[in-house]
Amino acid sequence: MNAIILAAGKGERLRPLTNDKPKCLVELFGKSLLEWQIETFQNSGITDITVVSGYKSDLINFPETNILKNEKYNTTNMVETLFCAKDKLLTSTVVSYGDIIFEPNVLKKIVESKENFSSVIDKKWLNYWKIRFDNPLDDAESLEINHDGFLTSIGQKVSKIDEIQGQYIGLTKFQNEGITFLKSFYDEAKKKSKSGINILNPKVKFENSYMTDLLNSLIIAGCKLKAIEIENGWLELDSIQDYKIYEEMYSNNTIQKIFSVPKSVN
Repeated sequence: MNAIILAAGKGERLRPLTNDKPKCLVELFGKSLLEWQIETFQNSGITDITVVSGYKSDLINFPETNILKNEKYNTTNMVETLFCAKDKLLTSTVVSYGDIIFEPNVLKKIVESKENFSSVIDKKWLNYWKIRFDNPLDDAESLEINHDGFLTSIGQKVSKIDEIQGQYIGLTKFQNEGITFLKSFYDEAKKKSKSGINILNPKVKFENSYMTDLLNSLIIAGCKLKAIEIENGWLELDSIQDYKIYEEMYSNNTIQKIFSVPKSVN
């Protein structure tokens, strides 16, 4: 099993922290997001780690990882960043956003999944979103899970809380036949985009497609995406407000409510 970390973004909502460094190198609780992730992967036995960089990529220097660069990071989004590492989509590959950290048990749950497609879903998302946002619906997206535990919708804009059965945390695993299908599906989608049709999301250009656009399109294409359900145990660092909230919770020892910081850091 190997891992791909998508870390090409500029992190404009985190300025001034990202004025001189990429988003993935912003520190939380004494380590950069990338250090947290690499350590968690390595401690779980995943040592083949690829970081797809972009903004200020020259600052990303981890000898134990493969560093690739999305040269078009300024005009593309997550899907294109992922496929900069197409050759690293191997037999079983965990794909992670570069602006999250997660507890080892969260990674363990997705590592153990036998399905071709698996995505980690936070069922206790609303409590976490209420900490981060005045109105949780401002940043929430649709997510529906059927009785067999597979996703039926993800990444659509919603108007009501009850349309959301969890939130995607930015951690997915593709493996076996799923890898083969993913690659051919992407190639076909990119080919169709040449004629101005983005089957991943008709509202944006193909190169600006989000990961959730890709996942939702796979569902529509008939793929079975297993929901790996968790209850918190992860953090997304998307804005300067997030940063201030987490640092304050860390200083007053309330961060453990949503994320367990290892004692060695305390």
